Parts: sequence; structure tokens; C-alpha cells
Amino acid sequence: MKLHQRTVAMAAALGFLFAPVAIAQTPAPAAQAAPRKLISPFRGDATVEFTKPVSKRVGNNIVTTMTIKNTSPGPLAGFRLEESWSDKTGNLAGGDVYRHPRPFMPGEVINVTLTTPFTTRMNANSYNFIHANGNVKPKAVPKIDVPKTS
Repeated sequence: MKLHQRTVAMAAALGFLFAPVAIAQTPAPAAQAAPRKLISPFRGDATVEFTKPVSKRVGNNIVTTMTIKNTSPGPLAGFRLEESWSDKTGNLAGGDVYRHPRPFMPGEVINVTLTTPFTTRMNANSYNFIHANGNVKPKAVPKIDVPKTS
């Protein structure tokens, strides 16, 4: 029994001797990034500007592109753009939806591409701008300047 106690005591003593060496050899943890700042999303009637949509037939699809800028005073959560194609009688003939993957920040400019399979019934299209906390009032503008990123 005494041999067992001596072995345990010796192991503990060696552990205390070599522990600082083992700790000194482990790399220091990387500095943590600053925590993300939570921003309250805009609530109510938001405003956006958009350029005239350009629709082209590409293969078996109709591809529509446009540029959109958030002119609201706050970020838009759950921003999406729905395109609906209809035939001459007003029946739905197809469409596509763009969902922005993160809050659409004030002053941010995005390029949206919508792709809809072509059908011969397509006659006219319409757009519906939506965000999670209210309505969106779109305004057509001839040009949107894209800010330069440094």
C-alpha cells in the first residue's frame, strides 16, 4: 500500500514539474473577433429605388436583371422581389423570387437576376417588392450609381 502511495505522490510531483512546460508549448488562442453588433430592422413602409428591368430570352429561360438600392433609413429584414408573368387573359404564366440572404442595409446596392422558364403564354410581367416588417414603396429611376469598394 505504501508503494502505491509513493507512486501516486511521485506522479503528482512530476506532473506539477512538467505542467508549466506543457502549457508553455501550447499555442495561444487567437484573439476573438469583435462581437457582431445587432441592428434593429426597419419597420413600416420602406423605400427602394430600382432601374428599369431588362428581360432577355436566354435559351429556354427568360432572364430579368435590375439594380436595386435601399433608400430607407434602416436595414430591411427578409427583403425579397417577386416577378410574376401573366398571359393575355391575366392568368399566371410563371415567375421567380429573389430573397436577399442578409439584412438589406441602407444605401446598399444589389444586382438582382430572376430566371423564369419560357412559355409561349408569357405576355407581361409585374414585380412585387416585400420586406418582413411592412410594405415597400419602389421608385423607378434611370440610373443607380454603384458605390466603389476599396
